[in-house]
Amino acid sequence: MATTALHPDGASGRVTDRSGPPPGAVVEIDKYKYKYLVAIAVSLAAMLELIDTSIVNVAIPHMMGNLGATLDEISWVSTGYIIANVIVIPLSSWLSGYFGRKRYLTGSIMVFVAASFFCGAASTLGGMIFWRVVQGLGGGALLSTAQSTLFEAFPPKEVGVGQAVFGVSVMVGPTIGPTLGGYIVDNLSWPWIFYINVPLGIVAAFMVWTYVHDSEHQERAGSIDGTGILLLATCVGSLQWMLERGERFDWFESRFVTILAVTSLVSFVLLLWRELTIDEPVINFRVLRNRQLAGGVMIASFLGLALYGSVFVLPVFLQQLHGFTANQTGMVILPGAIASAVTMAVVGRNAQRLDARVTVPIGAALFFLSMWKLSLLTYDAGAHDLFWPLISRGVGLGLIFVPLTGATMAELKPAELAQGTGMFNLTRQLGGSLGIAISATLLGRFTAQSRALLSEHIVTGEPAAMARLEMITRGLVSRGVNAVIAKQQALAVLDRQMQGQASVLAFSKLYLFSGIALVISLPLLLLFRSGKSRGLGAGAGH
Repeated sequence: MATTALHPDGASGRVTDRSGPPPGAVVEIDKYKYKYLVAIAVSLAAMLELIDTSIVNVAIPHMMGNLGATLDEISWVSTGYIIANVIVIPLSSWLSGYFGRKRYLTGSIMVFVAASFFCGAASTLGGMIFWRVVQGLGGGALLSTAQSTLFEAFPPKEVGVGQAVFGVSVMVGPTIGPTLGGYIVDNLSWPWIFYINVPLGIVAAFMVWTYVHDSEHQERAGSIDGTGILLLATCVGSLQWMLERGERFDWFESRFVTILAVTSLVSFVLLLWRELTIDEPVINFRVLRNRQLAGGVMIASFLGLALYGSVFVLPVFLQQLHGFTANQTGMVILPGAIASAVTMAVVGRNAQRLDARVTVPIGAALFFLSMWKLSLLTYDAGAHDLFWPLISRGVGLGLIFVPLTGATMAELKPAELAQGTGMFNLTRQLGGSLGIAISATLLGRFTAQSRALLSEHIVTGEPAAMARLEMITRGLVSRGVNAVIAKQQALAVLDRQMQGQASVLAFSKLYLFSGIALVISLPLLLLFRSGKSRGLGAGAGH
């Protein structure tokens, strides 16, 4: 009886039959054959999920009218989605192991697609909020599961390419969301911001079901940690709710916000104790004993804070002060997004040769340079003044994301990748929520402070301010306006100009805040033993 020996052919993933009849017969199984189709499928799903975090914002006024909702009520369309999203992200590793990665990822996409359809068809506020929560639960899997899938879909030497494809969706998704939403609302109607997900989601689900396979290293839990899931939902849900509503309720001046903060803290302590004392935790905090993962996860939170903070500030600056439409804003931002995508492609191709401890500081320096340049913008700045600062920001982010992700996961065992990517994405998302919350709070406070300073020049009768007021008054009188009315209108004009200038000063401080937030995270790179990506992590080649 003939025996057959199968020999792995290096890191290519090919298995070759080198013995047995007929002589010379070769059987090849290339598990990386469809790597680019896998990358396209999971990255498309992740991009749809990220776009939906911001695409509804431009449609809020239209939805309020159609659904008969107040601004406070309609805000739950965004808040409900994000809370559901951040609850599922850390659970995705456990769920992927329990159901199998292929079924879980495909099922999550189909839940996202179905919920998108019902969101578009919703005729009541309650129905809309319900389906947005369901959509968020489906979408939460599409980030960390997609990223961990790509670590195994590419050969170790090419894993940076897969992370670059994923990185483009992570960076571009939040940027183009409002622009795409504005175009759809202007040219179609608001339900289409949800309906557009249906065909694209079905394509992604089909590709995932066809080309994605279950992880070779993931083990299914034998029990369900219901207590851990409940504590996680309470902790993350309360924290996200607090960040979403804190500014509106004046933060800790509100008893409600204080209760949310205490609830989140207490439930986190209980969750940590619970997950560290049971055999099959829903979140394996023990992987954070790896200092490289712990450092990378903390840097990810600062990256999210800086990225989402700047993404939040720039459209507000362009639309409020310069009267840009959502489409015009998108065209201003687009070159920077392209620069980020091109940089990630180049970095991904050379990931094995790059050291995150070098590329991340360079990227952070470029990001800070971009924010500093933006902080120098004046009230009269135009789109051309934003071009090079946004190119610099795009290149900087491209130099950070892929090397940081690869180095953060480099020392993890293959079975720990799903937990690692889940924590990486969760901290980035929560950092982003914190960045938006801080930016919204500081924008109002900085504007008020700057306005108060500028007002002093008029109250004290400063010659330059009085000369400006007199000039405006004379201009109005020359057009036939009564002298008394001209003086009142001149004061109103000066007040608008003062408000605009106060806003410019506030935005200037916020840009610097985003740049500094990323730079101060750089000492965490000292926790890294190596800045090189090693594919599937320690032991991947065994």
